[in-house]
Amino acid sequence: MENLKISGKTVEEATKKALAQLNVGLEDVEITVINPGKGGILGLGSEEAVIQVKVLKNGNIKDNADIDKAKEFLNNLLIKMGFNAKIEVISPEEEYNEEGEVNPTVFNIVGDDIGSLVGRRGQTLDALQYLVRLITSKRSVLRTSIMVDVENYKRHRYDDLKVLALNIAEQVKNTKTSFRLEPMPAFERRIVHLALANHPDVTTESTGEGEYRKVVVAPKHV
Repeated sequence: MENLKISGKTVEEATKKALAQLNVGLEDVEITVINPGKGGILGLGSEEAVIQVKVLKNGNIKDNADIDKAKEFLNNLLIKMGFNAKIEVISPEEEYNEEGEVNPTVFNIVGDDIGSLVGRRGQTLDALQYLVRLITSKRSVLRTSIMVDVENYKRHRYDDLKVLALNIAEQVKNTKTSFRLEPMPAFERRIVHLALANHPDVTTESTGEGEYRKVVVAPKHV
């Protein structure tokens, strides 16, 4: 499902429901507010908010001007935040990954005392990436394929999560008992889903809401 019309008490609530249902992040969708909703008086005359959510297509940035613009924006943002850091631009060696998706251009932030840019469960890092993608995506209808990283945190996290996913799958296979992972941001949940997508003995699904959303690995044959 790439398009979804959904309602909620507020636009924010409807947005959260849509992202959970589609299993994507805010930067991966285009949201159109159909009805902002209204509270009414004592419940009378109230209307739910209604939004239309479109999942954006993956697209890499070919124009170096777009890369430079995004890098300049991120650099200025870091300066305003009080960080003395450099941005390494790492272009992908291959345009597409093994899943047929566009490999992102990575902005890897390096410097002293920048660990706080990762934030709790990578939330600060996700916010930086969202802002950079938002600025550059205004030039295109495609989802901007930029990944913002700090000292290769995401790359190491990616490798660790793939190993963790395979180990948990083996445990679930042997015990025939489901396993709930800790809450993760959308990009981390996706790593687990992809790592086990073709596993013959287990299946995965995301459960929970917002920052408490997590992956459940369950036996395929009980």
